[in-house]
Amino acid sequence: MKHLALLLALLTVLPLSAKKDKSITVDMLTSKGRIVLRLYNETPQHRDNFVKLVKEGYFNDLLFHRVIEDFMIQGGDPDSRDAAPGALLGEGGPTYTLPAEICFPTLHHKRGALAAAREGDQTNPERRSSGSQFYIVWGKTFTREEIDKIASHVERTTGCVMSEELKKYYMHHGGTPHLDGAYTVFGEVIKGIEVVNAIQQVATDRNDRPLEDIKILSVKVK
Repeated sequence: MKHLALLLALLTVLPLSAKKDKSITVDMLTSKGRIVLRLYNETPQHRDNFVKLVKEGYFNDLLFHRVIEDFMIQGGDPDSRDAAPGALLGEGGPTYTLPAEICFPTLHHKRGALAAAREGDQTNPERRSSGSQFYIVWGKTFTREEIDKIASHVERTTGCVMSEELKKYYMHHGGTPHLDGAYTVFGEVIKGIEVVNAIQQVATDRNDRPLEDIKILSVKVK
């Protein structure tokens, strides 16, 4: 009977543990197509905050208000909802910020990485993240000389060594390695990277806002 009781207890606990460890995916429908994101369990505060905002409908009808070719696409500014053409955006968000959850080199700025925007180091030395603004990396590929130089800078500023494997990834697949160790990466694109590519190529004004609004139509937890 004791063995049976123990087995029943394990059967009760194990599914709960498996469910807790399972990663969360988010479906983001944009005016350029669908992007599916996987949120990392290694960054629980950013993961949970993003899920909370998604469930509140916070991102629905916001814009990708800052787009830089061969770099990234940025959204999550609530002021971008119904913003006038040409209006300067990028300062909006909730009243709170999030503590940095920088997990470099495990989590890095590979192509398709989802990361939190933030204020610069001079005004934000703790590198706290915006409560809502995020960016998705496109980036570019690098030569051996370029990536070695960036890796040396990252090591000097973060104390973390960029592995040879990661260097080769950036050389062949692309990303924004100069941001490693300085911003919180909390997810990645698992479907729809071609949509990110299409968005990062659109024409923009001098403030990097797309001339034609690129809208986040809806976001849902899958």
